[in-house]
Amino acid sequence: MKLYNTLSGKLEEFTAPNGEVRMYVCGITPYAASHIGHAMSAVVFDIVRRYLEYRGFKVRHIQNFTDVDDKMINAAIELGVKVSDLAEPNIGDYLDEMDALNVERAHIYPQATAEIDAIIEIIEKLVDKGYAYAVDGDVYFRVRRDDDYGKLSHRDLDSMQAGARVEVDERKEDVMDFALWKSYKPGEPAWGSPWGEGRPGWHIECSAMSIKYLGETIDIHGGGQDLVFPHHENEIAQSESATDAMPFARFWLHNGMLRLGDDKMSKSLGNIISVSEALKMFSADAIRLFFMSSHYRSPLSYSDENVASQERALDRLRNALRPAQSPTVDGTFDPEPFQERFVAAMDDDLNTPRALAALFDMARGINRGKENGSDVAGAQTKLKELSGVLGLTLAEDESGGSSNAGPFIQMLVDLRSELRAAKQFDLADSIRDRLTEAGITLEDTTGGTEWQAG
Repeated sequence: MKLYNTLSGKLEEFTAPNGEVRMYVCGITPYAASHIGHAMSAVVFDIVRRYLEYRGFKVRHIQNFTDVDDKMINAAIELGVKVSDLAEPNIGDYLDEMDALNVERAHIYPQATAEIDAIIEIIEKLVDKGYAYAVDGDVYFRVRRDDDYGKLSHRDLDSMQAGARVEVDERKEDVMDFALWKSYKPGEPAWGSPWGEGRPGWHIECSAMSIKYLGETIDIHGGGQDLVFPHHENEIAQSESATDAMPFARFWLHNGMLRLGDDKMSKSLGNIISVSEALKMFSADAIRLFFMSSHYRSPLSYSDENVASQERALDRLRNALRPAQSPTVDGTFDPEPFQERFVAAMDDDLNTPRALAALFDMARGINRGKENGSDVAGAQTKLKELSGVLGLTLAEDESGGSSNAGPFIQMLVDLRSELRAAKQFDLADSIRDRLTEAGITLEDTTGGTEWQAG
């Protein structure tokens, strides 16, 4: 199994000591409702976890909530509420929405505000070792003290400085030094520290939570490509400097950005589709299938039409799982070649488009087998299993129909096929017309008749 490692810039064979994988994924900043860009990242790393577990690894998955930072504070001030009162409802909504998308819950969801002691402990280590310095209640990391700084983004400090938007602060030793601790300002939440009242910087929060719950070296660190610099670059610098354990993370996985038009979908830009809105329009399976239609490292453009098209594609899989008549000929449809294609695709840096192609080809073969009277029960079980590896439920009622009506509809579809084979076309057409009136669309293919509700 090979994964693309941002740190090395190439595909690498993935292994884990004792088969145990420690995975940390950067979570949301809960200052507003989550959008489907957040959902895409969650689904990507849900698939990473599910596939690793399918391949026999035991995964311990941690995902944080950044519940104190500049965005949280500014939003709370604007709404006239406490930061905690803003965070908790949005965290609750996010978890409910991820449940609805069939995203497996992380083992722990640490929140920065509950980890202040661990954060302060790491900052103290950095100060004691000369990697950080305090000035007027603020604490900064000495970037040029770290000889490896830039190894994740593959850039040197001079090029970073030329292209960076950095806050000018004459108290800093270097313009690229970043904040580990920020001194108290009126209206902001604050905690006691050796440097006075204040709050943590963004980057140090993730280092502290990852080290506390997974140890000084982890196997996979995940997040969006927009986090490579400065967030993940700074995480590496401060973590490895504090612990002397290298590497901080063996594999860095980054998903591509979801775009709306020409721009990245972002709460700060205001060009978002909320997860709750999307779930009102589309099934969870359709949303997941849309995210998987492109390789996880590639950008993906959102439109309602692109997601709606996945509903139609899903019914091809659902149709293959609908009950088949008892086999009428000797012969069993073999799913093994399709499973091999699926595994080969996923072993190649989680190539979900190729993996899905294998599943759709398997579904087509199952439908042909049903038409020919072959035994397809084992293949149906395998199709359901592999779809589950991708987090697809293929629940019948998600297509707008009723799971209770599915077997009855399939019986009518099968009867129509028998009538057509007997050249009783008037009766066959009558069944089709009645199903159409009931909102059931039929499509005759070389592999049999597929139906879709709604």
